[in-house]
Amino acid sequence: MREIGIDKEFITLGQLLKITDVINSGGMAKWFLSEHEVYVNGELDDRRGRKLRADDKVTIPAIDEEFLMVDARGSHSDED
Repeated sequence: MREIGIDKEFITLGQLLKITDVINSGGMAKWFLSEHEVYVNGELDDRRGRKLRADDKVTIPAIDEEFLMVDARGSHSDED
């Protein structure tokens, strides 16, 4: 499972597909989601505008990929 750091409240499913190189351009999101099953937190979802927040898990069986959204805002180090 690949962790994807998000530095704002949410990203969309279409943005996730683009930043992870599942698709080459944002315009391909609608096509990709109509051709491939994509699950968000275990539920089938085909909305490119679906908001993904920290702790959401996206699974794409066709390419054998899983992504976990992690909050990158305020990440801190344990170093003193």
